Amino acid sequence: MRGHHRIRAFLQSLGIEHPVLLSPMAGGAGTPELVAEVSNVGGLGAWGGAYASPEQILQAAKTIRALTDRPFGINLFAGGYASQSSVDPAPMLAVMRAVHDELGLPSPVLPSLPASPFAEQLDAVIEARPANFSFTFGIPDAQALARLRKADIVTGGTATHVDEARALEDAGVDYIVAQGEEAGAHRGTFLKSFDEAMVPMRTLVREIAAAVNIPVVASGGIMDGNDIAETLQLGAVAAQLGTAFLPCPECGTPDVHKRLILEARDDTTMITRVFSGRHARGMRNDFIDRVPPDTILPFRQQNDLTRPMRVAAGAQGKAGYLSLWAGRGVTRARAMPAGELVHTLVAEIAGA
Repeated sequence: MRGHHRIRAFLQSLGIEHPVLLSPMAGGAGTPELVAEVSNVGGLGAWGGAYASPEQILQAAKTIRALTDRPFGINLFAGGYASQSSVDPAPMLAVMRAVHDELGLPSPVLPSLPASPFAEQLDAVIEARPANFSFTFGIPDAQALARLRKADIVTGGTATHVDEARALEDAGVDYIVAQGEEAGAHRGTFLKSFDEAMVPMRTLVREIAAAVNIPVVASGGIMDGNDIAETLQLGAVAAQLGTAFLPCPECGTPDVHKRLILEARDDTTMITRVFSGRHARGMRNDFIDRVPPDTILPFRQQNDLTRPMRVAAGAQGKAGYLSLWAGRGVTRARAMPAGELVHTLVAEIAGA
């Protein structure tokens, strides 16, 4: 296997056994139970805390630690928040008003443009002291990264382009997650244009591994151990998987979302901004088709506006109004407990 010593050194740095990382899925899919189960069997579980308060971050870490004594990670958004908007909110509110009527919800109220909560969230992460801290949508400042190093927390940042990878290495992060265009949910792009950063995972891994001297983790459309083995041959030290874990019983994804993933026979995923205001990949549905692109509000105002709809749709089993995040490998998803899935992936890597 290419770079065997680098792979082993990376796994040892995180205190894990297998080159399998759980994608930190913020917003409810990545439950503490899912995180703990992946860590319990030798992978790295990671909890997405981007929408959480500092108190919720500390509680999540406490819950995870009650379920596992193995290393785990916490992930935050390090940027991406809009401070102003030039979009007239009236058309978007009109769309949401009709949707709320269909779902039996009160009339929507325009949320404010929230300031980034990163600084306060990071304080909680450092207090929680997970083994790993990862981030996306940008790069924390030098002081933040220095505090994480002082706390002996291994750091990883998301890159969707080789220039972003170089910037992350220059900032002093410990490893880079190379997020290919196939990845489900939010794009981590922060330096390049959306189009420039839509690089296929295999190309991106090769380019980043050749351009930097720190470990690279592959992400995007990776669904089985054969995929993982291929990324290791391309120069990655591990793979990060999200969509593969969505059908797991420990995952907090609504049942209708899990069912649609398991029933998928074609890749209907597409990039959309309608749910959060930021580019993200999910399965096409009615809400995506319903919203004119020029009416979408900025991140995270759009995200906060659509949250009541998404919560109600999940409870009511109405997939047309859910953010059905999924990567390009969706047709190859398998239904099994998270621990069993990790063991399966490891066996497939060994047999590849």
